[in-house]
Amino acid sequence: MTARPGSTKPKEFIRKLRKRGFIIDHQTGSHVILLHPAGIRLSVPYHAREMKRGLLMGLLKQAGIDPEEFGKL
Repeated sequence: MTARPGSTKPKEFIRKLRKRGFIIDHQTGSHVILLHPAGIRLSVPYHAREMKRGLLMGLLKQAGIDPEEFGKL
């Protein structure tokens, strides 16, 4: 059974993505734009609240990261 990650804060989410090779390109308003050398581009909402599971799973899918792998980062 695949473990689904719970909600997490955007700051923690971005930190884990940076471990996977993403870099912060810029910030537009309340969204941080992350780029990966493989050509992946993510727009992560940056606020004090935790990101809900649906948003988190969608961003992980776009990034090509398995939820179990994300939990280990």
